[in-house]
Amino acid sequence: MAGEGVSLNHISRESTDINRLAKFYQQIFGFEEVESPKFGEFKVVWLRLPSSSLCLHLIERNPSNNLPEGPWSAASPVKDPSHLPRGHHLCFSVPNFQSFIHTLKDKGIETFQKSLPNGEIKQVFFFDPDGNGLEVASK
Repeated sequence: MAGEGVSLNHISRESTDINRLAKFYQQIFGFEEVESPKFGEFKVVWLRLPSSSLCLHLIERNPSNNLPEGPWSAASPVKDPSHLPRGHHLCFSVPNFQSFIHTLKDKGIETFQKSLPNGEIKQVFFFDPDGNGLEVASK
């Protein structure tokens, strides 16, 4: 099988302000900045989640491409986190769910909370500063 031994290496996000986005992921999730290559024509910030091998690559947006800059650059952006359970999002798990919720509230981040149908896993949905959907689930 071609996919044998496959693992997730990194997720990338394009942004016009990679430093603002890096600060968000560092403050909210505890990502740490790691050494990143110097590409010359554009800047990158590479982050790693210390509790795993998951890396997040933040890439300076290329102003000459035609890709949308993220969900909030759409013609009619939806900034309501209650739409995220059925929309595009990344999910992280935390052992200290209530403490995490408190951190989001302290930072003034709008959230939508729910649980899986069996009630065993709590979920909170919110956006990063560029409008990318995020979920955090209890462990």
